[in-house]
Amino acid sequence: MSRVVVIAGATSGIGRAAAREFAGRGDRLVLAARSPETLAEVRRECRDAGAEVRDVPTDVTEPGALDALAATALAEFGRIDVWVHTAAVMAYGRFEDVPAEVFDQVVRTDLLAAAGAARVALRHFKQAGGGTLILTGSVLGHVTAPYMSGYVASKWGLQGLTRALQQEARELPGVNICLVNPGSVDTPVYQQAANYLGRVGRPPLPITSAERVARAIAHCVDRPRREVSVGRANVVMRVGFTVLPGVYDVLVGPLMRLAGLSHRPVEPHDGVVFTPNPAGEAVSGGWLPDLSGLARSVGGFAASRGGRAARSLGGSALAGGTRAAKAVGDSATAVSAALLRRDG
Repeated sequence: MSRVVVIAGATSGIGRAAAREFAGRGDRLVLAARSPETLAEVRRECRDAGAEVRDVPTDVTEPGALDALAATALAEFGRIDVWVHTAAVMAYGRFEDVPAEVFDQVVRTDLLAAAGAARVALRHFKQAGGGTLILTGSVLGHVTAPYMSGYVASKWGLQGLTRALQQEARELPGVNICLVNPGSVDTPVYQQAANYLGRVGRPPLPITSAERVARAIAHCVDRPRREVSVGRANVVMRVGFTVLPGVYDVLVGPLMRLAGLSHRPVEPHDGVVFTPNPAGEAVSGGWLPDLSGLARSVGGFAASRGGRAARSLGGSALAGGTRAAKAVGDSATAVSAALLRRDG
């Protein structure tokens, strides 16, 4: 039986990958994001995969927007089984250099809008007798990094909010609340971020794909888990932050400047914090290589070189093979004779 899935933040990165993942499972989707034109693209992608889709242009920070989104889902499909909240923005800069209105909007989008989505979803799930809420956190909800204070504060707040909601949901049979915490992910969020640091941000290694995070989100619907970590370095970072806080604080600044910031200069700007940029919205941010294309290129190169080598060595290989076969045959005869002598 297909589920009705609401996805907020569906036009880029993890949200767009999640829309494709649920579409491939045959679920019915209600997609929300700020950009109507990009929403239409994602709707077509999901319909091409065979899903029934409705798209609702939505700014999750606007009063009443999430209630209207839920009302559309109920009017179209009669119920909501899953609510996935992935909407998020970022701002780079020292805390004192980031304009107050930008900092506040990051928190409003990444924390308060997630709380609003949880409020709307949980009210419906309580009345319906069940449902799954999936919030997207970050490893930065367990550790900290400089130059991203608004985002870090929001993700720490979301971590605490989710834990409190999970405790309250113990009194609501059938209601599941999951938090998916990725590390560095290949999405456009870094290029789209507001920036007051002078250098374009990038995801530190190791980087995972948005599709992998989307699969983790979908898996939470099948087998709900309180918290899911996606990223090989997450555990190491958390251990260092907790067990060796002094060492962590000494190293995190230089490592952030080395691995978390590119060398591309950029003038101060507010990115997509207040308005979307449809041209920059995609699943991938281009931080990972095209592994399938790379494999095809390497395979074609190897096949070409291998073919030439085989042709040039064919004659000598044939002669060598004949000599080798004779030697193997002589050896086999000798071994057989020895076995017969032993057994006899």
